[in-house]
Amino acid sequence: MATAPTESPDADQEDALATRAAWLYYAGGMTQSEVAAALMVAPAKAHRLVARASRLGSVRVFVEGPIAGCMQQERHLIREFGLRFCRVVPTLAPEALPLRALGIAMAGVLLNELEAGRHRVIGVGHGRTLAAAIDHLPRLSRPDLRFVSLLGGVPRQTSATPFDVILRLAEKAGAEAYLLPVPFFANSAADRAVLLGQRGVAQAMAMAREATLYLVGIGDVAGEQSFLPQTGIVSAAEAAALQARGAVGEVLGRYLDATGREIDTDLHERVIALPLDAMAGREVLGVAGGASKVAALRAVLARQVLSGLITDELTARQLLEPTGPRQQTKGSYSCTRKRKTSRAPSSPAGSVGVT
Repeated sequence: MATAPTESPDADQEDALATRAAWLYYAGGMTQSEVAAALMVAPAKAHRLVARASRLGSVRVFVEGPIAGCMQQERHLIREFGLRFCRVVPTLAPEALPLRALGIAMAGVLLNELEAGRHRVIGVGHGRTLAAAIDHLPRLSRPDLRFVSLLGGVPRQTSATPFDVILRLAEKAGAEAYLLPVPFFANSAADRAVLLGQRGVAQAMAMAREATLYLVGIGDVAGEQSFLPQTGIVSAAEAAALQARGAVGEVLGRYLDATGREIDTDLHERVIALPLDAMAGREVLGVAGGASKVAALRAVLARQVLSGLITDELTARQLLEPTGPRQQTKGSYSCTRKRKTSRAPSSPAGSVGVT
């Protein structure tokens, strides 16, 4: 089990001052200049305090309720891919990876799940979008909750580790974090067997199988934004070989072709992560978006790994196009266009994160 380091008393006082500044700014309706005067600090510091409160998760900014157009996309994605839950959010900007929009949406859904208290063990994967969600998650207290890593987290480069996601998440939720202190990919199948036999690793894997909610990221294979090659967990040569074999997407270290089948690669014999089949019948929430993720999402959805999906409107529109992305037609679905919508819910009652 891992615990977050405690901060100094000075840091605690600064956090308290930041929370007060945020209260005056958001709830009190003061300008930042007025906040500075009320707290007797310089205007520049008032700005930093409000920003600090946002980073700490003291400020909750969630927009609840259905969004015109996105509701139709959600219903179509649920029907098309057999999902139980789907959340589509407006694209804030035509960026390669809509991390901010998806991070805010994921944080809202996850907050609902944590406050509902339905889960005692939650399995956590990796990815930049999951990390972005934690930035927007407010602090709460769930000491009864356990987060467990679904994959090894010792990368080839120390600049990026999947452990960062689960540790920050546990800190925000006031919960416990259980890690897999082994590489994501072992050097050989024999080494993998030895590592999985270690007591702490076996216990963490057993706990992961008990989870009732899984949070997973979805990766592309070899693009400029591809997470695993960027961090060195998968080499450029390995990524190229995976692409040559037909891989278009990755989830928990399993590489899938366009039909959702796992491709033939020795990486699958060396990966230290919960098998996809172990999550069958559970709530598996995936979050991903951007043009580079469309093929990967199609593969993961074809494999029926996910029960819930969070994505953005541009990605949703491309997923719903039967022959792939093309120019928008009169019948295309968009969150930002006014369309007639019904009052039917976007997902059935009891599915993940329904508000």
